[in-house]
Amino acid sequence: MSVRNVLLDEARKAAGEYLESIAHRRVAAPAAADTLRAELSIPLSEAGEPPEGVLGVLAQAGRLGTTATQGPRYFGFVTGGSLPVATAADWLVSAWDQNGALHVMSPLSAVLEDVTAGWVRTLLGVGPKWSVGFVTGGHMANFTAMAAARRHVLLRHGWDVEKDGLAGAPEVTLLAGQEAHYTIATAARLLGFGSERIVRIPTDNQGRMDADALYQSLQTTNGPAIVCAQAGNVNSGAFDPIDQLAEICGERGAWLHVDGAFGLWAAASPALQHLATGIARADSLATDAHKWLNVPYDCGVVLCAHPEAHRSAMTMEASYIETTSFERDAHAYVPEESRRARAIPVYAVLRTLGKSGLAALLETCCRHARRFAEGLAEGGFEILNDVVLNQVLVSFGDDDTTRRVFRGVQEDGTCWCGGTTWKGRAAMRISVSSWATGDEDVELSLSAITTVARQVRGREPAPGA
Repeated sequence: MSVRNVLLDEARKAAGEYLESIAHRRVAAPAAADTLRAELSIPLSEAGEPPEGVLGVLAQAGRLGTTATQGPRYFGFVTGGSLPVATAADWLVSAWDQNGALHVMSPLSAVLEDVTAGWVRTLLGVGPKWSVGFVTGGHMANFTAMAAARRHVLLRHGWDVEKDGLAGAPEVTLLAGQEAHYTIATAARLLGFGSERIVRIPTDNQGRMDADALYQSLQTTNGPAIVCAQAGNVNSGAFDPIDQLAEICGERGAWLHVDGAFGLWAAASPALQHLATGIARADSLATDAHKWLNVPYDCGVVLCAHPEAHRSAMTMEASYIETTSFERDAHAYVPEESRRARAIPVYAVLRTLGKSGLAALLETCCRHARRFAEGLAEGGFEILNDVVLNQVLVSFGDDDTTRRVFRGVQEDGTCWCGGTTWKGRAAMRISVSSWATGDEDVELSLSAITTVARQVRGREPAPGA
């Protein structure tokens, strides 16, 4: 057996053991950073080391230093696990080692990306002419969409920003809700708009943008404008009234971008798609596949109703880059040139699940979220949001108590839930996003959370006390 095959077999064995044990281990990483650093930070040798030994060191470090995000009881940061077929497909991507920039560099990558883009358009209910790019995540999806928006709105005012830059260009007004994800502000900074120049539109108690306030703001705005809406608030799961916003933007001639890092997939579920009403009227959309679609990191998707603006904002040219006139080159729709063939795990997931399987995955996560809210409310704890999707916000009393509870839950290790601040209050956030989560995992987690909360609040002694 070749060295390559020996190493791949060892990696498969280590990965298999890791994934088989993931459901039963402590969710938080077993080892602290100092322990890991002591094991891994060594002087670089002159002659190198046997590859089998290095692989063994990494496998052991993985057992000690990883958070069990692949397991069924990780509810932090809207992180999906990786479906088995997605993990396996991603191994093939690594083995093939294709650069997905150009069709001529990898016909397989190009064709699979094209097919997958068509499936995504169908699932989200947008037109067949929308352009699609596969990027690293929601951050780059937002950036890419907003770059296309910048190109489009300035060109309508006679300015070619790709050629002439922003100096002397008509001022673009960027508007977003007060609850917009921070990546909108980061994209604004990278695109030269300035994060502090975003016009913030008021939101309601669930984080939804006030459509009337947007209308009034646009009435007083001259020149090109870009509106950034949200499909699935990162805390509450709430959706902006996208259909209303699309109507307002259409009347004003403003570009409407929808950041739907996880929530956009609601459009693929008959039971949830009412939340996403209007997304097909937007000018651009951004979402992640490594969240609710449960593919490995990293994979985000950007979609644009104006392919020419999208392509013009992103495309790169060089004398040594040979392209064809009849095949799609992926690099024309993303900020990267050298790029992993990250659409392939998405293809594997969508082909495996089909439409009904994907809808079932989404709807099951939402059912689990409702059960979390119900169980915690029955325990006497305050649910701070309307649970319309897969997000639950809970308070355990004052801010200090709430923070002590979610830190205690993380330390307990049965499950992992993050902390956040919502409408000025500390909260624990439960994000149910993994295919692996079952009813028994929810009940086990509810019991652990309740026990920790009662200990913190002094209602029962700690175990062993």
